[in-house]
Amino acid sequence: MTQSIVIQVGQCGNQIGCRFWDLALQEHAQYSKLGSKDDSWKSFFRHSKSDGLSDNLSESIKARAVLVDMEEGVINQVLKGPLSKLLDQKQLLTDVSGAGNNWATGHLHFGMQYRDRLEECVRHAAEQCDCLQCFFLFHSLGGGTGSGVGTSILLLLQDNYPDIYRFVTAVYPSADDDVVTSPYNAVLAMHQLTEHADCVLPFENQALMDITTKFGNMKEKTDQNPYDNMNDIVGKMLLNITSSSRFEGALNVDLNEIATNLVPFPRMHYLVSSQTPLSPEGSRIPIRKLDQLFTDVFLREYQMIKADPRNSLYLSCALICRGKIELSDLRRNVDRLRPSLNFIHWNTEGWKTGLCSVAPVGQQQALVALSNNTCIHHSMQNLKDRFLKLYRRKAHIHHYTSVDGMDDDQFSHSLESLSSLIQDYNSLESGSLPSVAAPIIIAN
Repeated sequence: MTQSIVIQVGQCGNQIGCRFWDLALQEHAQYSKLGSKDDSWKSFFRHSKSDGLSDNLSESIKARAVLVDMEEGVINQVLKGPLSKLLDQKQLLTDVSGAGNNWATGHLHFGMQYRDRLEECVRHAAEQCDCLQCFFLFHSLGGGTGSGVGTSILLLLQDNYPDIYRFVTAVYPSADDDVVTSPYNAVLAMHQLTEHADCVLPFENQALMDITTKFGNMKEKTDQNPYDNMNDIVGKMLLNITSSSRFEGALNVDLNEIATNLVPFPRMHYLVSSQTPLSPEGSRIPIRKLDQLFTDVFLREYQMIKADPRNSLYLSCALICRGKIELSDLRRNVDRLRPSLNFIHWNTEGWKTGLCSVAPVGQQQALVALSNNTCIHHSMQNLKDRFLKLYRRKAHIHHYTSVDGMDDDQFSHSLESLSSLIQDYNSLESGSLPSVAAPIIIAN
């Protein structure tokens, strides 16, 4: 059995991570009540000698998690809450000063200052694994800790664990983000994600906000703020993506199969994601019919970025189904949808499908779509435009170059990396190959 380690960095990364652990505990608690003896929950949890955590699980457990933040607030709040016993104190790292919304401070200053301690936190988590398969990195790109320390940890993982898959969940800032330097932080971080991650799952703040506005009003009452709802969406997406490694299924998708099947070019590993249902718990809308769920995950309003994949080119696509869905249902819907989706000519059969028999808590079925689609270049171009609006005026550059090890070349190299990536996706959309090696086509 393989294991995965979640590394949550910064305020956003830790809030998403804690929502993921809360939801995962709910699922495994319900699953154990069904009398199952399966130990697949050990892929994200491990046995602990400490006092018991949950009445629903026969043994106390610890999350395979590393929590990092250069401010203490969020992690201290977590340690005062119900998840405190789930966390191993040896895998927590905090500071008090914060990274000042500055990628250079996070990446070059704190990344270097805490490298030994970060290595020790990750090493302690890795030593608890029998067969470590994957690191999940949760962070945002708009602030200084998530973007800077997060990408510093990514480099650490590549150096120390080069054969372990690195999946990154990256939350992108919106155009009206309250951090004026967020375009700098995001582009500087993206250069690192492009070079050193195996897969990146982008979540745009604006897309998440639109989803909570559209689907959140179906619930009669809610005392949650928008960010709680947005974190809930991301947490559920990660829960569904990892379901195959936590529960049994007729056609489970291993995490390494996502990278193997959906990434035909090494740098072009940004996956557009969507999921359904999106209605909050407690909403009174009628249950969607199964075929409608398959239609929904390809609609624009269900995407985690502000783009419509149906109007662009699919390089590959994965469907991960949960609950009462038969293989015949899956094949029927793939055949039904295939004619309406534009797949690249050298990979017209580029589907990866998975069936996990355990549905999320409170739902009969759930469906996730992950696609490598050229529509991602629109989001990248918008980010580039916001970056250039600042960079052409050299606005706030001195805050970055005053950090030891940072110079203006970092900006130009990161901008060049992003421009090259945009051009690669544009080239594929126009019918020519990108400026990378020939694709590797994996049979389903």
